[in-house]
Amino acid sequence: MALALRSNERSLSPEQEALRDEALRGFAAWPKTMSPKFFYDHRGSQLFELICQQPEYYPTRTEETILRLAAQDIAALAGRNASLVELGSGASRKIRLLLEALRPARYLGIDISREFLQASTRRLASDYRWLDVHALCADFSRPLKLPGDALGQRPLAFFPGSSIGNFDPDQARAFLRNLHQALPAGSGLLIGVDLVKDRQVLERAYNDHAGVTALFNLNLVERIRNELDSDIDPSSFQHRAFYNEAESRIEMHLISRQAQQVRIEDRVFDFAAGETLHTENSYKYTPSGFRDLAGSCGFASAAMWRDPAQLFSVHFLRRE
Repeated sequence: MALALRSNERSLSPEQEALRDEALRGFAAWPKTMSPKFFYDHRGSQLFELICQQPEYYPTRTEETILRLAAQDIAALAGRNASLVELGSGASRKIRLLLEALRPARYLGIDISREFLQASTRRLASDYRWLDVHALCADFSRPLKLPGDALGQRPLAFFPGSSIGNFDPDQARAFLRNLHQALPAGSGLLIGVDLVKDRQVLERAYNDHAGVTALFNLNLVERIRNELDSDIDPSSFQHRAFYNEAESRIEMHLISRQAQQVRIEDRVFDFAAGETLHTENSYKYTPSGFRDLAGSCGFASAAMWRDPAQLFSVHFLRRE
């Protein structure tokens, strides 16, 4: 016999169930926290693409310049007929630079947002008719099982945008060790890593004048309101981002504008005025510090490139 849902119940997708579990756990924690991976629904992914176009946000354009200048060296290190595995699928200029330089045998895009993944891989398949395109909807912050038919002999994994910085040091080690386990020996890992630099440069990048990063941060609350059984009000929170020098990281928070109660399903959570929901960290590294981290996880440094202002770095690592 079918069970009818009560009027205040929703049938949730697996992605929405993960969002609900994270919100219930994170809102009960002290301090309150949410994982940044839940930023990336379709709207969040679009907002992030817009962040990358803001004049204050240097990582994207700097990484693109590095990749453009180093493309032939990267192709030589990857070798002929490599497979390209992108962690965090997109149709950005960065992946297109690599596709054109490497001419890989196949491409595998991996992303947690199914809708955004499907749209981006379809665009790539349409634009590169010669490319064998695959898609895998998965949370790559957890152990991965990569499909053998999309890997080939010596795949090159690509993790751009300094997304490694969203993990704390222990999580970064776990991520790299999981990736080491998922990739065959001799594979490459091309990874963007943001560098330690002046506080003002960092804080401007995460507090753009147009307010796009604020919308991106608040989209997390929009998701909870729209996708879950919740009365949370996005207008009762505001964006804040600052550099924590002691931890070498940018922190993003949502600040409660007033004392309030937020309901998610049958649970109620109290927010004091000024209390924060910690939504993201973005750790910054020195080149030697990141090489040491990667080396402890079984990846040897094969090459590194930086821009002249030393804002950003791209590392080519080899899975030992």
